[in-house]
Amino acid sequence: MKIIDIKEKAVPIKSSISNAYIDFSKMNVSVVAIVTDVFKDGKRVVGYGFNSNGRYAPSGMLHERFIPRLLEAETNDILDDEKLNFDPHKIWDILMTGEKPGGHGERSVAVGTLDMAVWDAVAKIEEKPLYQLLAERYGNGKPDNKVFVYAAGGYYQPGKDDKMLQEEMKGYLDLGYSVVKMKIGNGLEEDLRRIEAVLEVVPSGQSLAVDVNGRFDLKTAIRYAEKLEPYNLFWYEEVGDPLDYELQAELSKHYKNPMATGENLFSMQDARNLIRYGGMRPDRDYLQFDCALSYGLVEYMRILDMLKEHGWSPRRCIPHGGHQMSLNIAAGLGLGGNESYPGVFEPFGGFADNIPVENGYVGLPDVPGIGFETKAPLIKLLRSVAE
Repeated sequence: MKIIDIKEKAVPIKSSISNAYIDFSKMNVSVVAIVTDVFKDGKRVVGYGFNSNGRYAPSGMLHERFIPRLLEAETNDILDDEKLNFDPHKIWDILMTGEKPGGHGERSVAVGTLDMAVWDAVAKIEEKPLYQLLAERYGNGKPDNKVFVYAAGGYYQPGKDDKMLQEEMKGYLDLGYSVVKMKIGNGLEEDLRRIEAVLEVVPSGQSLAVDVNGRFDLKTAIRYAEKLEPYNLFWYEEVGDPLDYELQAELSKHYKNPMATGENLFSMQDARNLIRYGGMRPDRDYLQFDCALSYGLVEYMRILDMLKEHGWSPRRCIPHGGHQMSLNIAAGLGLGGNESYPGVFEPFGGFADNIPVENGYVGLPDVPGIGFETKAPLIKLLRSVAE
């Protein structure tokens, strides 16, 4: 059993949408295919992975450092003790050989992309859905049969008025979502008008989350908090710079309703600093760490262990990214849900083609691996990279 090739391609996901901080006109992602010598049902096992939106394709690091390290590794050093499958934890150690602690940056994205492909291959070799494999290895053996998902949208876009925003949000409700999310941060008066427009078409404030994408200083964050609190929103997300733990801690003194952050923290150590110093409240707040951006599932499980030590339930974790990898983790390890991007960042966003969202929850396909094969446009792209 060995890896015979690893291929990577940077693929555009450019779009005219923007949040309060960046636009996505030049955004791309890395797609990787780990080709093995294993055959199941007459087909070669290939593990696929990609990085989440919001970070650019880490092609240079993949080709200069991480792919060569994995291809140069001795076969026995990447297999489990029984030599029956690849070992994601041993592979992670090999990928990080020669890397100094700290300074996580885009390095975590490159490793997370490969890690996703490794887990896809491992589950395919075991001929199990990844969520089932995770529940058996690390959970209670019984994965959740459905996962809460919310629709992330409400981006700023040229020519998009309040009526169009309302129609977008109504469309998400019609698709089966019970919670929708919109971007804010371009000005208090404008944002309050937009929020109130959305509240006219959703059931209540508990059906709406807002996302600042890290733009505010403390003064602005508190001013918004005072205006937002009466709406009783689902959450107030990533208000300040993701590494400004003092801002987050101070804001928690001024806003009693749920907050969310963490999608731009890319290691267990940074996540731990948020828990230690960020004033996050385990009874109401949400954590959005995304394994595809933060060194992969191997590191994500370290984050979950750290959270447990600090009294946090995994149900307070709702990962960023809207991809099937996080969906599998949520079901297999008992997280609180997963983000979703209906019609955005295609073909990477979204879930199985034939499984609808119902009452805010989505089921998972009973296929080996992460389930990319159940999303036709995505698997077509992934296979083109492998071939």
